[in-house]
Amino acid sequence: MSTGATQGPHSLAFRVMRLCKPSFHVDPPLRIDPFDLLAGEDFSDDPTSASLLRRHLSSAEGVDSDLSYRNRFLINHPTDPIGLSGLLLLPQSFGAIYLGETFCSYISVNNSSTSEVRDVTIKAEIQTERQRILLLDTSKSPVESIRTGGRYDFIVEHDVKELGAHTLVCSALYNDADGERKYLPQFFKFVVANPLSVRTKVRVVKETTFLEACIENHTKANLFMDQVDFEPAKQWTALRLHDPSSQHPPSSDLGGIIPNPPVIIRSGGGIHNYLYKLVPSADVSGQTKFQGSSILGKFQITWRTNLGEPGRLQTQQILGAPVSRKEINMRVVEVPTTIHLNRPFSASLNLTNQTDRQLGPFEVSLSQDESQMEKPVAINGLQKLKVTPLKLLQMLPRLEAFGSSDFQLNLIASKLGVQKIGGITALDTREKKTYELVPEMEIFVESD
Repeated sequence: MSTGATQGPHSLAFRVMRLCKPSFHVDPPLRIDPFDLLAGEDFSDDPTSASLLRRHLSSAEGVDSDLSYRNRFLINHPTDPIGLSGLLLLPQSFGAIYLGETFCSYISVNNSSTSEVRDVTIKAEIQTERQRILLLDTSKSPVESIRTGGRYDFIVEHDVKELGAHTLVCSALYNDADGERKYLPQFFKFVVANPLSVRTKVRVVKETTFLEACIENHTKANLFMDQVDFEPAKQWTALRLHDPSSQHPPSSDLGGIIPNPPVIIRSGGGIHNYLYKLVPSADVSGQTKFQGSSILGKFQITWRTNLGEPGRLQTQQILGAPVSRKEINMRVVEVPTTIHLNRPFSASLNLTNQTDRQLGPFEVSLSQDESQMEKPVAINGLQKLKVTPLKLLQMLPRLEAFGSSDFQLNLIASKLGVQKIGGITALDTREKKTYELVPEMEIFVESD
């Protein structure tokens, strides 16, 4: 943070100190285990010799009560080599400020002159490239006076929501000893950096969309991710897919203290991947559901650092390829679990209008390939032959916008084993438009 120069002599001056939590004081001395001094690396290969020597050293330590400086180097506990002394270290510099954090600053207005100043109006505000945020304004209740050598202190907070250059503007309007009204502005500049990046990949498999998010830590501290939630758009339902290999084992040190241990993303480029499964929501209106949209949703991310300082970010809308949907869709509702050779069976299907206008009536037909005169699954009963190579199965009434209709197909199988039913089409008799419907579905035909 830098201080802008002020013109002319002033009785007052601003001092700004950032308020942030202390850090652990680490004092890594040279820690040694006496066993390492008396034996080489291969000594432990002989379990008998190693156990005897360790027993001897442990008994010797019990007799020795010497608390001299040399004992400070001994590894008496597994935490000794870490170098944590139990003390906390106050911040020695302004440090880095990251997006999503709360900027908290202690500001002091000092009177370094030899006379008292009166009627002091103080303002503090944050300026960014896009806006100006007022943090403090004492215009309605000015500070009555600040004596010689005295000061007026206050604390301001601001949730950092923009990247780039920021300026903390502190100003004071006051009367000096001669009764002259003076104005003192001071500027303190700092830069807000991005603590993490979120890279996304979208993959569509049939009617299911998979969203992968890779979160990378750009800070110099570990981030403990409290929450990484994907808020889908209203036409989607999201389910997070967990990686079993990333779960904390029951024997983890955190497992007995925290029911759901946070995901730790290491400092300086550590990453963690999250995978979500998106399916069309069944709770939205038909029009929203079937139009398709490129907006998938956005992420809400919250984290804490080593000593619990919170951070929060919300990403922009994640975009994916628009979901292309047909005007008419047919799906198989039910097929008998047991289908016998040369015995008729019924298949339940559903025809849905996925447009905002009426369609139909429809002629549902089964294509007949001349190169394959005998199909493994055929129509059961007498059917009307048409000029085109189709066999008319059924007539269906008009469908309202986003409406649907259930119907039955009477079929018969003439071959054993796994067989395919395909070639079902629907002709809109009013618009003279043919729709290719159900992709080939497989059935299993068994003997009597």
